[in-house]
Amino acid sequence: MVAPGRTLRIRWLGRVVYLDALALQRSLFANRQHDYLLLLEHPNVVTMSRRTPVEHLLADVESLGAELVETDRGGDVTYHGPGQLVAYPIVEVPGRRGGGMADTAAYVSSLEQLLIETLRDVGVESGRIKGCTGVWVDPQGQRPQKIAAIGVRIARGRAMHGVALNVDPDLSWYERIVPCGITDKGVTSLAALGVDISMPEMVEVFTRRAMALFARHGSVDRAGVGFRTKLTDLAPFTRGEGAGPAGRSLSEQSLSGQAFSEQADGTSVRLLGRLTDAGATDHDPVRLRARKPDWMRVKFDPAVEYRRVRSTLRELDLVTVCEEAGCPNISECWNDGTATFMILGDRCTRACGFCLVDTRLPQAPDPDEATRVSEAVELMALRHAVVTMVARDDLEDGGASAVADVIAAIRERTPQCRVETLVSDFKGCDRSLRTVFDAQPDVFGHNIETVARLQRAVRPSAGYARSLSVLARAKAAGLTTKSSIIAGMGESDSEIRQTLIDLAAVGVDIVTIGQYLRPTSHHLPVAQWWQPEVFDEWKRFGESVGIAHVESSPLTRSSYHAGQSVDSLKSARITTSNADNRADFVPGS
Repeated sequence: MVAPGRTLRIRWLGRVVYLDALALQRSLFANRQHDYLLLLEHPNVVTMSRRTPVEHLLADVESLGAELVETDRGGDVTYHGPGQLVAYPIVEVPGRRGGGMADTAAYVSSLEQLLIETLRDVGVESGRIKGCTGVWVDPQGQRPQKIAAIGVRIARGRAMHGVALNVDPDLSWYERIVPCGITDKGVTSLAALGVDISMPEMVEVFTRRAMALFARHGSVDRAGVGFRTKLTDLAPFTRGEGAGPAGRSLSEQSLSGQAFSEQADGTSVRLLGRLTDAGATDHDPVRLRARKPDWMRVKFDPAVEYRRVRSTLRELDLVTVCEEAGCPNISECWNDGTATFMILGDRCTRACGFCLVDTRLPQAPDPDEATRVSEAVELMALRHAVVTMVARDDLEDGGASAVADVIAAIRERTPQCRVETLVSDFKGCDRSLRTVFDAQPDVFGHNIETVARLQRAVRPSAGYARSLSVLARAKAAGLTTKSSIIAGMGESDSEIRQTLIDLAAVGVDIVTIGQYLRPTSHHLPVAQWWQPEVFDEWKRFGESVGIAHVESSPLTRSSYHAGQSVDSLKSARITTSNADNRADFVPGS
């Protein structure tokens, strides 16, 4: 179903909250330039279509630990949860009726056939039942059992939602609903049928069949959390059995002889275990005390303006990410009259493997912080202020109201100043995100930080799909969006490019890419120094796939040249608009 010359982008996303996946789907569905197959598991969730009768919900599933979500797909009520492989094809649907009933029926039939062939590959015979969408075991027997559910939405010839195959879920959840509105048939799984197959193995079998269906005439681009090309490292992330603070994982026990063993100078064994789980053993890490390349060496320049900015920040008792994160560009930016304010204190509730910010127990938010930040913006005569934050998962709204308060305070005191925010994911909470969206920052920034495979190693409290979802929601709210990638922690060139494509697919306007610098021996090692020419290539590639502005160099950081990036973005939009106008103008008309 991928047209010749197009690429099917297959992404294994691990365990993803349903609403995060839904926001990501909607964004990819709206962007017809890219075709995706999202593969994932959900935490316990019961989904209902708008036509689901209330009596098909047999228990208070929310009190039992599941989310309850109304969706825009077809079908009735169903359950998703761990041990169930969910596949969301966001693809063009062939047909002549733009998604009419005949095209929809043909598409659903093709999904059923895909599942039937996948099940046959693992030794299970299955089939269809007329009038009952899905795939069934013993379909002609006395009590057939559903093993795979299907629910899709097709509009203007493009599909979203998809299929759910029961590998080894908790089947008791189906006793709390009327699955798909069917009362006289049962539900089963591969495990219940005696098939011993792991999730990574099942993903691989399904993916081979899906490629034959969706990418018969196009190419394929695969990536995902926890694996590289063949999913061999997927299981620890899917089942939550990766390296942790208690005990040692298999990866940690096998570290001796690995490339990272020389980093026993203080590097957390847990961090190294996560890197090994993610397959990041292909590069010789840079030794802790190795000399930096010339292009990474920055001359510190404490000029007059630098001292003035520092004095202003000290007088107002403000924290900057410039200092807290040990940014190499601090003197350049401060001498240019630019500083990135970090609000909600200087202690973060997350412990990302690359970040220098303090992770001790955070203190209560300062009620006067917004006033002091706005005063500093006025004193420094800023025309572009960047406001970032520590993650505050301890707060009910994650700190969203504090971000909104700072935006409002700056706008009131210095209305001509643009405000850029760089925020956490707020655990995907829609209410918190809406609080920031409603404050209308000129730029909404949220960093994806690294490629899909390294997410659990680099930032275990965040997620690749969630970050894409946050950015997608911000774009849907009409905001200019921005994200950042840190290079040099074990990723490949192709993975950087895949990440740029994913950011472009959800409509991100600005991306920064910079080289990772290891803050201390307790942080992730530097896997390699990327050459400046490679950063130039990433800039060209990112902009070629639809990102309006890419700031890419070894020393680039999230807020580096922030104001100039927005100016460049505006200039690009004006140029595009003028080009469109010229294209529409016909002489003599």
